[in-house]
Amino acid sequence: MSLPQELRTHLAKLLSWSDGHTSFDDAASGIPADKRGQVPPGLPYSPWQLVEHMRLTQADILEFCVNPKYREKEWPRDYWPATAAPPTAGAWTASVAQYKRDRRAFERLVKSSRTDLLATVPAGSGQTFLREIILVADHTAYHVGQLVAVRRLLGAWPG
Repeated sequence: MSLPQELRTHLAKLLSWSDGHTSFDDAASGIPADKRGQVPPGLPYSPWQLVEHMRLTQADILEFCVNPKYREKEWPRDYWPATAAPPTAGAWTASVAQYKRDRRAFERLVKSSRTDLLATVPAGSGQTFLREIILVADHTAYHVGQLVAVRRLLGAWPG
């Protein structure tokens, strides 16, 4: 079954829109370098841990969708960074940039009429491409909300 291009466009926008909530782009931008590795009292994660977790998870789901020889990763080790702070000065910028590149790859996958969104992902056990796209959007929205809360607690939110 082929999905209308209008639906594909909406699904692609779902990956980056900010209707009703803050986008990843807004939540991850403008965080002072000295705050990126800080964990606010009462919470278990820093801005770095949340951003890197979103990147790692989205990259894994993208690989799952496009690589028929995909190998499942180990939870939680392969989905969360080992440290609260970025390991290098450039790690933050690299992580955000890679997240955006992978998101664009997902958007191209969604928009392509060659992708049967209702088809089963070859490396999976019944998951469809549509399910994985919705999973990425939902997962990101959840953690973006956490990132906003962490930024507020650290005094690093512009509002």
